[in-house]
Order: sequence, then C-alpha cells, then structure tokens
Amino acid sequence: MRQARNVVLWLSLVAAVAGCRHGAGASHEQPRTRSVPKREGPAIPVREVPFYTYEVVNRYPHDAGAYTQGLVYHEGALFESTGLYGSSSLRKVELETGQVVRKVDLPPQYFGEGLALFDGRAIQLTWQTQLGFVYDQSSFEVQRTFGYAGEGWGLAQDGESLIMSDGTDQIRFLDPETFQTRRAVSVTYDGRPVRQLNELEYIAGEIYANVYLTDRIARIDPQSGRVTAWVDLTGLLAPEDRRGRVDVLNGIAYDASGDRLFVTGKLWPRLFQIRVKRR
Repeated sequence: MRQARNVVLWLSLVAAVAGCRHGAGASHEQPRTRSVPKREGPAIPVREVPFYTYEVVNRYPHDAGAYTQGLVYHEGALFESTGLYGSSSLRKVELETGQVVRKVDLPPQYFGEGLALFDGRAIQLTWQTQLGFVYDQSSFEVQRTFGYAGEGWGLAQDGESLIMSDGTDQIRFLDPETFQTRRAVSVTYDGRPVRQLNELEYIAGEIYANVYLTDRIARIDPQSGRVTAWVDLTGLLAPEDRRGRVDVLNGIAYDASGDRLFVTGKLWPRLFQIRVKRR
C-alpha cells in the first residue's frame, strides 16, 4: 500500500512539473494587445492529416511598427490592415522595399482587423466595434460602412463571397454587397472545434488560417470546415529579429499569377516568401 501511495505521489509531481513548464512557455507569448489579457492558444494534436513545413524563398523588409491584422497581394503590391487602438490603418506597401506608398489611419476608437479586396474595393474589419469600412481600392476614400455581429478577426474572399473569422471556430461566408451571412461552417480537426482562427487567405480552393498564439496555419475545406492539413512555421523569424515589441505570426498573402505565398507577423521587421513542403 505504501508503494502504491508513493507511485501516486510521484505521478502527481511529474504532472505538476509538466504543467509548470507549459505555463512558463506560454508566458512568453505576447497578448493581442497590451491592454487585453492574453488568451491561451488551442491545443493542436498530431493526427493523420498531412503536416507541412516551409522553405524560405525570399525575405523582404516589413514595418516593425505595423501590427499586421490583414494582408493581401495585388498587382505587385501588398495591401495591409494594421491594428491597435490609435495605430490602426489601411496601407498599400511596396513588396520589395516595405515602403508604405499610401496610408489612411482609422479613428482612434477602432482596432483594425482583417482585410479583403473585392471588385475595386478594400474591405476592412474592426475588432470589437462590429463595424467594417469599405474603401475605394485606389484612393482609399471611405465609400461606406457596414455592421456585423460578434468580433471581426480575419477576412478573405473566394471570388463570390467574403470569408470572415471572428475568433471562434466559425467561418462565415458573406454577401460582398449586403454583407449578410450566406452560410457558416464550424472548423474542426479530428472531430473537435479549432478556435481562434485569425488572418485568412483563400488559396486554390482552400482557406488558410493563422491560428492565434501558435506558429501554425490551418488549411481548411471551405465546404465541410474540416482541417485538411497543418503548416508549421516554427522558427521562421530568426532570434536576432525577435527584439523590441515583436509579437505573434499573423498575415498570409498569395500571388496567384506567380504562385507565391507571403507570410509575416505582428510588429515583425520582415516579410517572407515561403514554399510549403511535406515534413
């Protein structure tokens, strides 16, 4: 009996130490904003869907003051939505130099979020104010605003609908004219919901989604919501670039004509062109 009690105590100690180690690692994650408590990232088990890693093809400068929330490639340039209260903006950025060539700031009460280009318009979400902005894509003049329920996180488009995430496991497909929800899917992996879906990009029939507080991108079937693959970008930003206010991975843009995939992060000094490959 004493031996059994000793075994139970030893197992309890091991579990406690493992929990402490997990907590210590998580404490290094940066919050979504310094004024908001950190939310834990979802546990992602390793199962039978493919896992991919990456190869860096090119590195480009990126404004280390840009809290990247939305990223789109269009005709040789990047369109970027940045967040944080008092620092949110819509930008057009030169890919090669990282230079901002056009910029409009949001009023300080709005926290910029996801971004999509559709039919000559730039459409930008905000975080908790349930308000989106529609701009002329060329001039950045505001054409209108629209409302939606819940939080705004990521935004993309598939040529027919806007695709929106809100920090839950839900992805909504919106009418690009009325902004009403046409349908929604729950994103799952191994039968369980995948939450905190952040920046989105629609690539070759799949939705790519940053999972907030992780270094992983989920590849999602837009019809069923099932995760079909994971892309692990651990180690993408070099240790020497992780200085100052560097935050988490966020930002996916795709050049369909050149088959180029770009990724960056919040307050990152670099943007990367990567090639995805099987691990």
